Amino acid sequence: MNPLVSQLDATLRRRQEIAKLRRLVVNDPKAIDFSSNDFLGFSSSKAMREQYMHELQSMPWVLGSTGSRLLDGNSAYAEELERTIARFHGSPAGLIFNSGFDANVGLLSTVPQKGDILFFDELIHASSHEGMRLSRATKRIPFKHSDVKDLAAKLEPFRHTKQNVFVAVESVYSMDGDVAPLADIADLLLEFWPDESNGFMVVDEAHATGVFGDHGKGVVSQMGLENRVFARIHTFSKALAGNGAIILGSETLRQYLINYARPLIYSTFMTYSNLAMIQTAYHQLASDNINKIQHHLNTLVQRFRGSVRLPVGELLPSTSPIQGVVLNGNEPVRALARFLNERGFIVKPICSPTVPKGQERVRICIHANNSADQVDALVSAIHAFFAKDNTIIESKL
Repeated sequence: MNPLVSQLDATLRRRQEIAKLRRLVVNDPKAIDFSSNDFLGFSSSKAMREQYMHELQSMPWVLGSTGSRLLDGNSAYAEELERTIARFHGSPAGLIFNSGFDANVGLLSTVPQKGDILFFDELIHASSHEGMRLSRATKRIPFKHSDVKDLAAKLEPFRHTKQNVFVAVESVYSMDGDVAPLADIADLLLEFWPDESNGFMVVDEAHATGVFGDHGKGVVSQMGLENRVFARIHTFSKALAGNGAIILGSETLRQYLINYARPLIYSTFMTYSNLAMIQTAYHQLASDNINKIQHHLNTLVQRFRGSVRLPVGELLPSTSPIQGVVLNGNEPVRALARFLNERGFIVKPICSPTVPKGQERVRICIHANNSADQVDALVSAIHAFFAKDNTIIESKL
């Protein structure tokens, strides 16, 4: 074994010794999914599959894209899809990226100019951190999670700055499931800059797309903030059963990203078949049936929250499909996840350092294709775990 491989192996062994080694797993196909981000159940939808196959059959090209969008990978189909999605969400323009990670990196690494200031929620996604790390912004300042007063205090020294000020948040947070106070943040920025000359909000709608707002348009649309947000990121890889993402904003922003966003410029674009899946998903969102799906999903979320009882720990204060049982320590959440896995439920422990120490949790995602009986069975299994003699839990809490 050469020195480099030995060094890498030793690093992995150290991570294993502290029970933080990550592994790829294959879920049992017979188990009940309470883990994935397939909130609307599109990935197993017969209607979605049939419409997708029909869309593929109608397309002259299906395989590949043949290159970067700036070379040979662009198409009239892709550009019309961008216009369709932008209209759907009430935005002037949009630009599709290969993934949500690429979109956040492309946006946050290029738009802030030299000397600009980036404020960000302390729980924002790793892709946003990566984009900010690569940016030319002089200052990157975190504020307490969804705490508008803390944001106001940290904005105050920059009230009269000549530099651009950005505030990056998520509309629904991936690990906590809570909804950001977007209207309050927008009002705060207007209070600081009444002429709207500064204070540019960037909202990642990855976990809100398809779930929140009329026809799943997202939290920004639900709150009527389309004209008060500088940029939105909607991903297709969660509720929409596809992959990729779109950045929504002005036509100027679109053209700027085409010229400067390296993840777009230097990556082969997604295939026609991927674009067809996105098109199909938006056909589903535009249909009347989506409101019934959303209603059923919300009913299941309320059923879960209304019936689960925890003698220790905490249920995340979330109204979204992302729920969670918070226990103190990696061992307890692994024990609960393992107990539920053994009883046929797919859930995953979220351990530190992915979440802060003391906030470890079993992440539970409710889906529109789950049934009430499945939710009730999951709740019963959670109760059974806490009812049994569990020295791990008792020693940690």
